[in-house]
Amino acid sequence: MVARRGWPVDVHPLPPLLHNHPERIAAEVRAIAERLAPSYERVVVGYADCGTYGALDEVCRELGLARLPGLHCYDVYAGADRLERFFDEQPGTYLLTDFLARSFARTVLQELGLDRYPELRDTYFGHYTRMVWLAQEPDDELRRLAEQAAASVGLPLTVVETGDHGLERALAALVA
Repeated sequence: MVARRGWPVDVHPLPPLLHNHPERIAAEVRAIAERLAPSYERVVVGYADCGTYGALDEVCRELGLARLPGLHCYDVYAGADRLERFFDEQPGTYLLTDFLARSFARTVLQELGLDRYPELRDTYFGHYTRMVWLAQEPDDELRRLAEQAAASVGLPLTVVETGDHGLERALAALVA
C-alpha cells in the first residue's frame, strides 16, 4: 500500500504478539517512537487502541503522535458501525483478520495453550457462537486457514470481504 501510493513512509513494526498483551502496547509504542523521533520529521502510530483502554492515547498525547482511529484494527477494516451490527446480531462473534487467519495456530492456539490443553477450548471460546473473517485479501489459501481456525475452536465461519480500503483511508489521513 505504501509503495503503491508512493508515500514517503518507513514502517517499523512491533511484535504482533503484543496484541495478546495489550497492557504492553503503550510502553512499546513509546519506546520505538522516542527512538525514531530524532531520525524522522514525523512519527505516526499504526495501531488503533487495541485493548490499551486509553493508555496508547495518553502516550500519543504526550509525544504528539497521531494513531489509527478506532478501538481496534477491526474498526479500521470493517468500520465501527458494521462491527456494531455484527455484535448486535450475534454478541458471541469472534473476529479474524488475514493476519490472524495466517497466524492462528501460533498467536491463539499456542499462546492460549490450546495446542497442549484442548480441554480449555470451552473456557476461552465457550461463549462464542461464530467466527467472522474480515477478509482483506481473500484467496483460497487464506480461506483454508480461516476455515481451519474456526474449526479448531468449533465455530462456524462467516466471511465478510472488507478489502483494505478502510486501512488505506486511515493511513492516508495519518500521512497527509
